Amino acid sequence: MRRRVRAGEREAFAELYEECAPRVHRHALRLTGDPSAAEDIMSETFLTAWRRRETVTEEGGPLLPWLLGIATHKCENARRGARRRIAFLARGPRPEVVPDFAPETVGRLDDTQKLRAVRESLGKLRRHEREVLSLCVWSGLDYEQAAQALGVPVGTVRSRLSRARKRLARLVEEEREPRGTRGEVTGTAVLTALPVREETR
Repeated sequence: MRRRVRAGEREAFAELYEECAPRVHRHALRLTGDPSAAEDIMSETFLTAWRRRETVTEEGGPLLPWLLGIATHKCENARRGARRRIAFLARGPRPEVVPDFAPETVGRLDDTQKLRAVRESLGKLRRHEREVLSLCVWSGLDYEQAAQALGVPVGTVRSRLSRARKRLARLVEEEREPRGTRGEVTGTAVLTALPVREETR
């Protein structure tokens, strides 16, 4: 696959897309919390991968860590861009809010609200901690693959993941305060939504 992608074989790239696109999309969604942004980042990731195909070496393992590394940088760029847009909009008049009453949007809105609630806890982590948590826990990369994706030593991945889990555990405990009586997502729900698995050794 590496040789075929490097050579610019379109059929190989199509196979790579079919195999990895869902996982790239999920990774982007976890880091952005925005389904629309995740779609854009997934597309941009594969476009960038195609343009950089000649940088792929013929020796090595799966190309997923390479793709997730590109997606991670795209997410950070999107976050910076969103921050600039928010700052710009804050300087102007507020637009009139037009509610959407379409019944078919209810399920999507509910999912978005749940994801936003989960990201409230994740958002309190440092960016590097969120990235390594997404790569190692949700995307299933081992330490070496995550290090390859982020361009950092394996030991850095281990320490970041350890810190992220400890901080997240403390944040979840804080979320367990009895405020779920008003329909808000409690720490228990956050834990359920975060399928943290044991680290591979």
